[in-house]
Amino acid sequence: MPELLLERRRSTATLRSTDLLSLFGAAGASVGLTALVFALFAPFNGKLGFVLLAWVLFVGLYTLLVSFDEDSPTVRDRAATVAVHSLAFVVLLALVLIVVYTFFRGRDALLQSNFYTQDLSNTGPLDPIASGGIVHAIIGTLEQITLGLLISIPLGLTCAVFLSEVPGRFARLVRTISEAMTALPSIVAGLFIYASWILVLGQGKSGLAAALALSVMMLPIIIRASDVVLRLVPGSLKEASLALGTSQWRTIWHVTLPTARSGLATAIILGAARGIGETSPVLLTAGYTATTNLNPFNGAHTSLPLAAFTLVQSPNATQIARGFGAGATLLVLVLALFLLARLIGGRGPGELTRRQRARRTTASTADLQRFTGSPAS
Repeated sequence: MPELLLERRRSTATLRSTDLLSLFGAAGASVGLTALVFALFAPFNGKLGFVLLAWVLFVGLYTLLVSFDEDSPTVRDRAATVAVHSLAFVVLLALVLIVVYTFFRGRDALLQSNFYTQDLSNTGPLDPIASGGIVHAIIGTLEQITLGLLISIPLGLTCAVFLSEVPGRFARLVRTISEAMTALPSIVAGLFIYASWILVLGQGKSGLAAALALSVMMLPIIIRASDVVLRLVPGSLKEASLALGTSQWRTIWHVTLPTARSGLATAIILGAARGIGETSPVLLTAGYTATTNLNPFNGAHTSLPLAAFTLVQSPNATQIARGFGAGATLLVLVLALFLLARLIGGRGPGELTRRQRARRTTASTADLQRFTGSPAS
């Protein structure tokens, strides 16, 4: 009787000392070989070419070293893993470098208290960094994005509910249009509001006009992301609500929307992050001013992206530092929006806070007393 061969279990996720040696050895060898190739062959030059060639050699050498100790399936798994992780590391490194570079170039302005409390109305291009700030751009950004969200959130969520709850040809047409509008160039949105609101209707440049342009950019993002989130709500929850005699509207209000609360908050913040970084629509519809304008319905307005774009074009180092400081402030503002989304979104789909659980318990107790006619124990 032939002896049965027991298949040995493979572990592709376990990290051993030999794996670390292969990893660091391949990294060192790839850098050395790349430097040698660049030194011997003149056509190969440039930082980008060096990085690409080093990455290709790194993956190849790592695969070769792993093949000495592992079987073919494990080698393929390790090669794919190191390729994906290295690319993810490059993307993360690029993001970190952008943030660090922005804060480094704007450090002189960021360390000044007047940078957050003054505008540039009384500051010339040659004045020191201790004079002037970007408070006018901060206020303008907050006013514009707030008005834009007040316009986009009701329209976006209503449209997303319609797309997810009312199937049909018209819903498919609306979904196609909203998906196509996600790739709409920002300059087109600015030109549309400039032509319709300012030229045709005769309204002047203002923060409201900029908010309308930003809402055109935010609306497709909110609709698309909210539609995806609402369609992920389990159908069993909605069926259970309808089986209890609840109307479709109350099911949407009390079951679908609370379940998708976290995802909807994320969708809104994604739309806000898209709108808060736009420059060309604000330039066309709100203009530029160095003074603080607290009235978003009248007069020129300035946003942080527009202020950064304008200031960094100056040949003066102080103005450039102010521009990078405005960019760093914008990064902090976007990060604060994402943190706010996590707080508003709650703990997760379907999970309730302590206050919500207390309200549900009180309501359930009242229903029990109403149904049975006796106090609950």
